[in-house]
Amino acid sequence: MPDLLLELFSEEIPARMQAKAAEDLRRMVTDKLVAEGLVYEGAKAFATPRRLALTVHGIPARQPDLKTERRGPKIGAADAAVQGFLKATGLTSLDEAKIQRDPKGDFYIALIEKPGRDAIDVLAEILPVIIRTFPWPKSMRWGARSGKPGSLSWVRPLHAIIATFGLETEEPDVVKFSVDGIEAGQTTYGHRFMAPSAISVRRFEDYEAKLKAAKVILDPQARKDIIFADAKELTFAQGFELVEDQVLLDEVSGLVEWPVVMMGSFEAEYLAIPDEVIRATIRNNQKCFVVKDPKTGKLTNKFVLTANIEAPDGGKTIVAGNERVIRPRLSDAKFFYETDLKTKLEDRLPKFEQIVFHEKLGTQAARIKRIECLAAEIAPLVGADVAKATRAAHLAKADLLTEVVGEFPEVQGLMGKYYALAQGEDASVAAACEEHYKPQGPADRVPTDPVSVAVALADKLDTLVGFWAIDEKPTGSKDPYALRRAALGVIRLIAENALRLSIMKMAASALAGLSLKPADAQKLPSDLLAFFADRLKVQLREQGARHDLVDAVFALGDQDDLLMIVRRVEALGKFLESEDGKNLLAGIKRASNILGIEEKKDKRTFDGAPDAALYGLGEEKALAKAIGEVKAEASAAVSKEDFAAAMSAMAKLRPPVDAFFEKVRVNDEDAKVRENRLKLLNEIRSATRAVADFSKIQD
Repeated sequence: MPDLLLELFSEEIPARMQAKAAEDLRRMVTDKLVAEGLVYEGAKAFATPRRLALTVHGIPARQPDLKTERRGPKIGAADAAVQGFLKATGLTSLDEAKIQRDPKGDFYIALIEKPGRDAIDVLAEILPVIIRTFPWPKSMRWGARSGKPGSLSWVRPLHAIIATFGLETEEPDVVKFSVDGIEAGQTTYGHRFMAPSAISVRRFEDYEAKLKAAKVILDPQARKDIIFADAKELTFAQGFELVEDQVLLDEVSGLVEWPVVMMGSFEAEYLAIPDEVIRATIRNNQKCFVVKDPKTGKLTNKFVLTANIEAPDGGKTIVAGNERVIRPRLSDAKFFYETDLKTKLEDRLPKFEQIVFHEKLGTQAARIKRIECLAAEIAPLVGADVAKATRAAHLAKADLLTEVVGEFPEVQGLMGKYYALAQGEDASVAAACEEHYKPQGPADRVPTDPVSVAVALADKLDTLVGFWAIDEKPTGSKDPYALRRAALGVIRLIAENALRLSIMKMAASALAGLSLKPADAQKLPSDLLAFFADRLKVQLREQGARHDLVDAVFALGDQDDLLMIVRRVEALGKFLESEDGKNLLAGIKRASNILGIEEKKDKRTFDGAPDAALYGLGEEKALAKAIGEVKAEASAAVSKEDFAAAMSAMAKLRPPVDAFFEKVRVNDEDAKVRENRLKLLNEIRSATRAVADFSKIQD
């Protein structure tokens, strides 16, 4: 079957837009093909700085013919209805229609045959529409004609379109269409400087090979592989090690069509700046990689750049140009850093009095005071020194007002640590200045130093409780204050440090520190704990746990000790993987279902202890005895926080529960016996609630 080759050749496409644009092109074309009945075999899209390309192979040469039936008016209907039916279906007379018998009467039926079109004609129709409606985040118009700009809106001026369609064994045809005066054809262009001449292509293999010969690597992944491999080899050859950076690699590969890796250097005096500032300066301003000494782990005064040309002088001019740009940038960074060191962190804090955190939550200064108080309260609970935690909370935000963080916001916190150490602060206090922001994502490191943990919890809880109190909660996909991330951070801090803390007590303390107006909330919303439960489900699900087990534990009420919830969930999950667990769950579900039906029928619950005198069968007595023993054993195990032992106790219920349902008829004819047996079933449900609400667990 024929293949399609499509290329949209333009001025430079911003690197950040290329990957999505390639995917959008693939999706839009293939969706249209399928909608037109042209089911293809495969498709792949590519992007370089100057082109989007797409190959779709295995497209049918022609659409399938379509046959549809259209129901018309009844026999004997008014002439106007008949004429409308004939006009709509293209029939010349009713003789061409079939008659369909129906209980409501006999109806005319038109059999409409729509012959399929050649795929190349369909492509000529859909491709210009896709190009004109392409979803660029930002686009422009150009190409003035008669004093007016062109009609096409594209990310950058579009210069040429390739669109060929045909079998591999034959000369492909050009898909004939034009967009804003640009005719689709078979011509593209190579590298802007090294091979700018026009290139005539036929199909994808021919196209990719000719581009490579014209110094263009079409596949973005191939460009990344070249840059990464050459950079590693170049640094290794000089006894250094590349500092890997996947985000920068993705960006750089979108800036070049023919990557050429080179190494430059800068004055060693700039190594007095923290490594992270050097890296941010070189990365942000010149899109270059930094290099470290594997013996010390510290940066060297080298950097790796990626050029888009094989220069005649071997790249000396390009390297020198990059060095000329990087040198003053590092000089600025060094000046900012040295200037920052002249002012102590606490001397910057008065400026926060003038900076509003949120109109309903006050200034940054007020927030810092709240975090100090909360950190001091949390510190003893996590084994931190209260004075150090308070001091760390006092200084943690100060680096936001420094010159370096103003220039490079990504190093906030980290610079606070450097400045704190420089002014002689305790190592734990300095570490907390950096680590109180952590963890910022599922892959981020969780602090373990108690001072850092106390301040990190205080910072995140103040954010959560504050925005919760003023009803600024996440909605759907919108979470402008990153409250989901903050809640997940609290969960990870607690779980990974094995901390025994009450979420609601800490949240209540955070609420007490807020100075809310009477119109705002005065008590902690009850759904904050549910929000934590939802975040915990996400966390546990990523670790392979079942979300319904979290529901089963939270359903017990007053469950805000997250560490204990995690341990209960783990123990419950292991128990339910065993045969005893699976069978007991089935028995409990059966008991709950029977109770639910009978409670609804009688419009009452069957609470209260069963009457032992009404037990007429040995299975009833055995079950009652087992429930009593299991209740006591499981409760004792839970009180000792030995959830594995509690599950083992629950397992002892399985044999008597199985025997009860096999031998005992619950809905006995004697009303008193029936009620007693329903109370016994309720005792099963009650006994298992010592560890979880089994009714919340999915089969």
